[in-house]
Amino acid sequence: MRVSNKKQALQEVSRRASLATGIAERRIYDVLMEARAAGSTGIGSGIAVPHGKLPELSRLVGLFARLDRPIPFEAIDDEPIDLIFLLLAPPDAGAII
Repeated sequence: MRVSNKKQALQEVSRRASLATGIAERRIYDVLMEARAAGSTGIGSGIAVPHGKLPELSRLVGLFARLDRPIPFEAIDDEPIDLIFLLLAPPDAGAII
């Protein structure tokens, strides 16, 4: 995936998740931003795990993206990320990360 910053990365995975789920891209993006506000989803070693819960879902949905080059993501180890594992779940799915 070709993106140059965190916002573009989250927008693009939201777009792709929208295609897979039928849920509006903006709705997915907003949920990811809510989770990010609680703390960084950059878990270190070049990996980010943006996640969120959506009542529109009846099952877990995952999406993997490899970036063409690492981008800053405010990860806990302050290293750029180049792998994104998006996780979306229904509200009753329990902890997703």
